[in-house]
Amino acid sequence: MKNAGASVSDSIIEISNLDFAYGSRLVLKQISMSVHPGITLGVIGPNGGGKTTLIKLLLGLLQPTRGTIAVDSVPPPQAVRRGDVMGYLPQSPPVPENFPISVRQLVRLGLAGKTGLLGRESPEDLQHVEWLLGKTGVDELAEAPVGTLSGGHLQRVYIARALAARPKLLLLDEPTTGIDRAGQDQFMQFLSDLKQSLGLTVVLVSHDLRTVAAVCDRLACLNVTLHYHDVPGNLPQELAREMFGADVPELRQETH
Repeated sequence: MKNAGASVSDSIIEISNLDFAYGSRLVLKQISMSVHPGITLGVIGPNGGGKTTLIKLLLGLLQPTRGTIAVDSVPPPQAVRRGDVMGYLPQSPPVPENFPISVRQLVRLGLAGKTGLLGRESPEDLQHVEWLLGKTGVDELAEAPVGTLSGGHLQRVYIARALAARPKLLLLDEPTTGIDRAGQDQFMQFLSDLKQSLGLTVVLVSHDLRTVAAVCDRLACLNVTLHYHDVPGNLPQELAREMFGADVPELRQETH
């Protein structure tokens, strides 16, 4: 289901007739979708519906069984090699407890995709890292060992790392897992501020319909096939109740 009135060249993500199977088990079937620059897309659906598989396909970690994916007009592996197209925050990123690395050093590692592991960072890149440390609220912890951080601070550090190379697109996989409702609200405000400051396109994968609807311009309802792709307030009540146990009146009604 593509957004009407926009051409393929306007899309930062273009998915066409996508199938993916693990062996004989079909996980994604006939997915077609466009994501346009500046949008925050929430990919929602039940566990096992194919959300994380879609993220892996966008990252070039998996190859489609059938159909195509383009990210910034190139196949995902090529977009990843460019280094400054996609940033990624995995679900429950590892904590390097026994690895002697500071917050600043970890964020600077996000430049490796752009400069190469042995490349030299430009003054502008290093200045951007310092700006990110401040913007994400971890500048006072810049010299702290990463293994000493709380979960909330660590999440912000990993987001800063994902944004170090100034990507156009930020992919988030279940970023609010294990966070209480107040923490989820705080994170969503933080994400909105970052998006506005950096001009990002965001793809946010979650099973939490209410949280995603609060911050996303578009929803993609995924359960093997794409059941819905439109603004949150237009999600049919029957579909919301069937798949998520939520009613449409609880969702944001405004359109973009």
